Amino acid sequence: MKKLYFLAIALLETTFVIAQCNGRYQAEIFTNVSVSTVNYSDVYLNSFHEMDVYMPDGDTVTNRPFILYMHGGSFSAGTKNMTDCVDFCTSMAKRGYVSASINYRLELNALQFALSNTVQYETVLKSVADAKAAIRFMRKDYVNGDTYGIDPNTIFVGGFSAGGVIAIHLAYINSISDLPTSPIDVQTIMNNNGGFEGDAGNNGYSSQVSGVYSFAGGINDLGWIDASDAPIVSIHGTDDQIVNYNCGPGLNIPTVLNLCGAAAIHPIADNVGIFNDKLIFNGTDHNWGLLGTSNSKFTQAIDFTTDFLYNLLPCNQTTSIFTLSENDKKLLQIVDVLGKEVKGISNTPLFYIYDDGTVDKKVIIEY
Repeated sequence: MKKLYFLAIALLETTFVIAQCNGRYQAEIFTNVSVSTVNYSDVYLNSFHEMDVYMPDGDTVTNRPFILYMHGGSFSAGTKNMTDCVDFCTSMAKRGYVSASINYRLELNALQFALSNTVQYETVLKSVADAKAAIRFMRKDYVNGDTYGIDPNTIFVGGFSAGGVIAIHLAYINSISDLPTSPIDVQTIMNNNGGFEGDAGNNGYSSQVSGVYSFAGGINDLGWIDASDAPIVSIHGTDDQIVNYNCGPGLNIPTVLNLCGAAAIHPIADNVGIFNDKLIFNGTDHNWGLLGTSNSKFTQAIDFTTDFLYNLLPCNQTTSIFTLSENDKKLLQIVDVLGKEVKGISNTPLFYIYDDGTVDKKVIIEY
């Protein structure tokens, strides 16, 4: 007992890695990628509900993190085949991820979208519902054969412009009660379109995500950000007026709902304790993401996002040991980068060791 106690004290306030990713998920380690197209909804069988899934050729690993990318287009245009979608998903698959780009429902009448807040809410909530269905599709597939070899507990979501908006709202609207009832009853709009999980199917599976990345995206209500929300990384230009770097009407049109970008999101994330980071392009407007990796800023955005998400991967859980006070004893606790308690290697129990020499063995619930 004494030996174990002094070993723990020697590790006090140090940081170490309890697992490794074997070179995966940072640099591009695969040469070729295969793409397959699937309809991800079991309700809507149309082109708005198609998903392209990218996987690295020759990869023998299963239990891989899954990352979803959504295109921009002001909620009235765009497809999963746009250059940024293909470039992002290809790069992430070459790093060892399973990646996917989806189509989602649009309001094809751009003028109607721009002039009506009601239509804007309806359109965004439908697109969020579609993204949730795509996430549930992957978890459903995992249970029913695991075609894609994913880790259903490690799913990231994001995209460019409207895609980033969808991702943030998917992750940060925690219940129907978060939505306003006046001057527009948005709660009723959501209820009329399938409720909180939406109407695009794959019911019975979770749509929760492990992290969010936003390329020039924003949030409608900063009050939705709280300590329970997923980690977020943003890449944004300071001169962006389409999705305002600070806060302003979407598309820079007064009749469009307000969106707040990275400058407003991240101070709140800091204050409430959400793990977050941001890459800011000074003097850059909204269009840096449109041409994919032919624009060096998009390549920087992928690399920055990759580095951020690497911290969240189960194979790279950096842990720390530190002391807590409990019943006038000093308690050693092991936590990961997000401050969560973690198990030891091979899911062995950890030990709480007190400064009076007693040891309390507790099995810590895996998150």
